[in-house]
Amino acid sequence: MGIIKRKKGKGEFYYLQYSFRKNNKVITKEKYLGKAIPSKEELEKLEKELMKESTDELHSKLNTIKHHFQKEWKHLPESAKEKELKEIAIAFTYNTNAIEGSTITLEETREILEEHIAPNRPLRDIKETEAHAKVFLEMLSKKEKITEELLLKWHHEIFFNSKPDIEGRYRYYLVRVGDYIAPDWQDVKKLMANLIHFIQENKDMNPVEFAGRIHYKFESIHPFGDGNGRVGRLLMNHILWYTGYPMIIITYKKRKAYYKAFKHDEDHFTQHFIRYYLSIHKKRYLNK
Repeated sequence: MGIIKRKKGKGEFYYLQYSFRKNNKVITKEKYLGKAIPSKEELEKLEKELMKESTDELHSKLNTIKHHFQKEWKHLPESAKEKELKEIAIAFTYNTNAIEGSTITLEETREILEEHIAPNRPLRDIKETEAHAKVFLEMLSKKEKITEELLLKWHHEIFFNSKPDIEGRYRYYLVRVGDYIAPDWQDVKKLMANLIHFIQENKDMNPVEFAGRIHYKFESIHPFGDGNGRVGRLLMNHILWYTGYPMIIITYKKRKAYYKAFKHDEDHFTQHFIRYYLSIHKKRYLNK
């Protein structure tokens, strides 16, 4: 989405241009703006109108993914569901911890969680592996309303054995993530309250888009001294799971693209998030 300027005769005219992919073809649409760029409010209205066709198609794909997932899940016996969730817990725990620097491999994660075998790795990494999987599986078995208290509880339960100086509390100091400087710690409480309000007021949004936007907002606040990525990825999967959509695992191999998307604005990150989600669950919307 962008504004372009064209010269016609002696005049200059503005157009709002939007490109999107449909059936493996790039479609470009434009709206004439006139000799001057409209107000921010008018531009937002025009952007929504311009994006409607691509948004409708996108939501159709996402709804198809949900439909097929629910159909598949419904026909699984309870023992198979339990086994599948344990497999997801292993993969999700390995990848979410690896992105944050854990030395535990995927095979070692399985050994820790299934056989209770401790590899020759830092004790902190082992404890966080056990705690994360436990929190994840409990999250899936018990639907709890998303609140500040819930997020603080997750953080406490993941890090109380490994980072007792920061677990279960918002940060009280400045943090930097690469080039990104998180908001002043004195603003964290207010920003988190605003985030929870946004969650409660925007439940009509498509859940996949919603999960992406919430993830971006949460990570931008960076409320904790450490563990923001892990709590943020639990949050996005809570949203997906309890709206009937299959979950998403941001893999360690895709971490560079994931981090790169965070360097842009919320809309850019959300588009990246949805594309990644579609790529993971591609078979579910292609096999209609």
